[in-house]
Amino acid sequence: QNDLKKLFQGGVSEGLGLDLAVRARMVRRLAEQGVRDAPVLAAMRAVERHHFVDTAFAPMAYEDTSLPIGLGQTISKPSIVARMAELLLGAEGARAGGLGRVLEVGTGCGYQAAVLSLLAREVYSIERLRGLHEKARTNLRYLRLTNVHLLFGDGMAGYAKGAPYAAIVAAAGGSSLPLQWCEQLAVGGRLVAPISGADGQQMLLVVDKTPHGLKQNVLEPVH
Repeated sequence: QNDLKKLFQGGVSEGLGLDLAVRARMVRRLAEQGVRDAPVLAAMRAVERHHFVDTAFAPMAYEDTSLPIGLGQTISKPSIVARMAELLLGAEGARAGGLGRVLEVGTGCGYQAAVLSLLAREVYSIERLRGLHEKARTNLRYLRLTNVHLLFGDGMAGYAKGAPYAAIVAAAGGSSLPLQWCEQLAVGGRLVAPISGADGQQMLLVVDKTPHGLKQNVLEPVH
């Protein structure tokens, strides 16, 4: 992972104020907002978020806001990406032996997959929109991440060939969790996803798979 971090910190763009100091300020804000996990903060500092958004939005890349990435989709706010990553690392299995194989549902532009690549042994990321799948491939190609596998398909079915997963994270969710996600989660693993209530409000849901079954916790509102 040290070699990966050196790779991520290379090739910083000039002229837009997108240097390491700007990412460092973003990370300080994340810490002030409550993100405490050192590996998560290091990964957020290493990944160049401006590389994953259109040039017009590059000056806003390190603000804590979601930005359009095409096809009616957005790149998640840095605080949401960091929060989800920290929750995944808090799973019983990850605390005991590090974060193993992760399934990401909703690759989008590839930003979260890049962050996860610095935290997990292996990342399977699936995207249902062909245009975004191809965009993520382009965005991630120069990083040459050997532990990231990009898949095109319906993530609601998960990806059985890679199961069981130490962690599953979803960028978007419906009113209920797909049964396949729960089945593909390893014992000791954790699933993090937004879920919609009867009022349409999305909440962050954490599901831990224990030897005795599934344990669910509903956390803060998300959008």
